Order: sequence, then structure tokens, then C-alpha cells
Amino acid sequence: MQEAKVRTCIEHDLPQRSALGCHPSRTVAIGGEPAFGSPGSLTRPPIRACRVVGGSSSSFLPESPAKEKVNDYDVSEPKNPAGDQPNAYTPLKESKADFSEKTQEYHATKSQSRSKFRDQPSTGKQSQHLAKKDGSQSGFPKGWTLLLVLLVSISLFSILWIKGLNLPDATLSIRNTQILQAFRTRMKKLRNTYQSQDPNLWKRTHVFLERHLNTSHLHLEPAILLFTAGQEAEKALRCLSDEIANAFAFSQNGTTIKINGADKAILDSDVVKLEVDDELSSGFREGKKVAVVHRFELLPAGSTLIFYKYCDHENAAFKDVALLLTVLLDEQSLRRSLTLKEVEEKVRDFLWTKFTSSDAPSSFNSIDTDKLSGLWSRISHLVLPVWPEKGLPIEGCT
Repeated sequence: MQEAKVRTCIEHDLPQRSALGCHPSRTVAIGGEPAFGSPGSLTRPPIRACRVVGGSSSSFLPESPAKEKVNDYDVSEPKNPAGDQPNAYTPLKESKADFSEKTQEYHATKSQSRSKFRDQPSTGKQSQHLAKKDGSQSGFPKGWTLLLVLLVSISLFSILWIKGLNLPDATLSIRNTQILQAFRTRMKKLRNTYQSQDPNLWKRTHVFLERHLNTSHLHLEPAILLFTAGQEAEKALRCLSDEIANAFAFSQNGTTIKINGADKAILDSDVVKLEVDDELSSGFREGKKVAVVHRFELLPAGSTLIFYKYCDHENAAFKDVALLLTVLLDEQSLRRSLTLKEVEEKVRDFLWTKFTSSDAPSSFNSIDTDKLSGLWSRISHLVLPVWPEKGLPIEGCT
């Protein structure tokens, strides 16, 4: 009866088996073997291939019984939803969960350590950069302070050095201003005294001499003035030439070298030449800046050649000095209508006759016209006429 039931269950399909009351897991074959259709009958151990040592063919071995049992267990073991019996999958799932959690923790820890290791060089570089930046910021003001101090020191040194170089120039400038002011004051006073003189005399004399008083200009030649007058203006000629020379000397805190041709008229020409040379050279070496030679026409002709030395345009012995010469003409008076060029020609003709005439005294030792021409070109820089003055005293000039 039981065998018939088993066979009936086997012969029918699964839905029919359930209707007949056949349990799939409990259906077994006759003779102790699992019935066909049961989990045991459908499961066969897997075949495992392995190579036998020393052989050329592969042997197929069944899986281990333990793995087979596990597979059977996995397939045939029903779930226990009620929870009254322990589930074999629970420890495995928990172990898998723990293992996955630990794996995740391990990977997370490893990734964190790697990120820390990667960030460490950048952090070190950033800290080094910040340290350098802090160092540069802390050193920046110090460097600029030192540079500023250095620039200020150089500027002060340059200013002091320039002032030291310009100190003599500043002193000379002040001295030059004082000299010019003193000369202008004296010339203004003379102009008020000698009111009969031509305005051109004051203008030309003032400009010509003031140019030599200005120390800022380089003096390449001495200042040579020649004053002339007729017989009626002899006193005015002598006094005015002395006063102008004294004004020039006074502005420089000096005195005037004075030579009178009338006192040397009868002397030998060579002697006069030596005397004049000695008086001029010694006076200029002593620091005197001006000389006046009265009655130039009375000097022996040969002695006048000494003025080549002092009146030359390029090779004068003293270039920062002034020489004032006076020539008294034979004429009683000079016409005021004469131009300066005409006055110059009148003086030249007079000296030509005086120094080259055979009627001149033997002491004159007359000179030839070539030498006289050379002398005239040197002493005729500026020829100015002097007119008589009515207000001069009988004795003295002022």
C-alpha cells in the first residue's frame, strides 16, 4: 500500500502530488534511495578535474563531502520564518556583514591614511610657503627701511658735497655783488660831480669797466681806456681819469698805480721804459687792479713800446687789470659835434706826429710807423673825449 502511494506520487506531476498528499522532501525511492524528483535524486556531486602527478591524462574527482553536504543543505533546507528553530544562514550572514563592515572600515582607514599622506607634502609646502611669506613680510619693512636710510644718507651727502663745491662760488658771487655795488655807487657820485660830460662817456665807461669787475666772466685781456681833451679841459681830464681809476680800485679794496708822463719827458727812453715796466709790474703783482698814465703823449717814443707787454689782446702780462691813458691835444678845445670815430682819428694823428717827428727831442728816440701802428691797435680799445668842467676847485679835483 505504501509502495503504491509512492509510485503514485512519482508518476504524477508536482501539482498532482500535492493534491495526493505527497511531500516532496519526504518522497523516497524503494530500497532506501531517494525517489526520482526529490532533491536528493536530482543532486549529484560535481565533478572536479585534476591532473595526476606522473600521468598525462586528467582525472575527475568528486567534490568533497563537506561541500556536497553544504550544497544539499542549501538546496533542501527550508526557511524558518517562525524563528523557533535556529537558522544556519544567520551566523554566516552576520559574519559576512561583519566582514563587509570591517572591510569598509579598513578601506576607509586606508583611504584616510593615503589622503593624509598625500596632503602631507602639500601641507608642508603650504607651511613652508606661509613661513617664507611671513619671513618676507617681516623682512620687507626692514629692507625698505635700510634702503630708505641709505637713500637719505646719499642725498644728504650729495647735498653737502654740492654745497661744499658751490661754497666758493657762493662766496665769489657775494663778493662780486659787493664789488659791483660799490663801483656803481662811486660812478653815480662822479656823474653828479662831472655833469658836463657826455652821457656816452658814462655809459661806455661804466659797461666796459664793470665787465672786468664781474668775476663770473673769464678775463682774456685787460681793459684799456684812452681819455682825450683839449687844452681847456686839462684839469677835468686829469681829475676825471683819476676819479674813475680810484672808483675801480676802491670797489676791490685796492689803490691806483699812477704814472705821470710829464715827469719822464726829459729822461732817456730806455730808462723810462724800465721805470714804467717796474711800476706797473710791481703794482699789479701786489694786487692792484688799475693804473692811470697821465699825459701819455709826453713819454719818450721808444719807452711807449713797453705797453705792448701790458696792452696786448692775447698775450698781456696781466689780464684782470685796467689801464687808463690820457692824451692832451694841442687844440684848445674839442667840438662837441665830433663823433667818437672822429675823436679817435684826431688822437691817432696827433700821436703819429708826436712820436715820428724829426723835431722831437733826442730822448724820444722816435719809432717807425709799423711799431706805432701796433701800439695804437693795442691802446685804442675805447677812446672817449672829456669836456671842461666849471665847478672844479683850483687846488685838487673835488
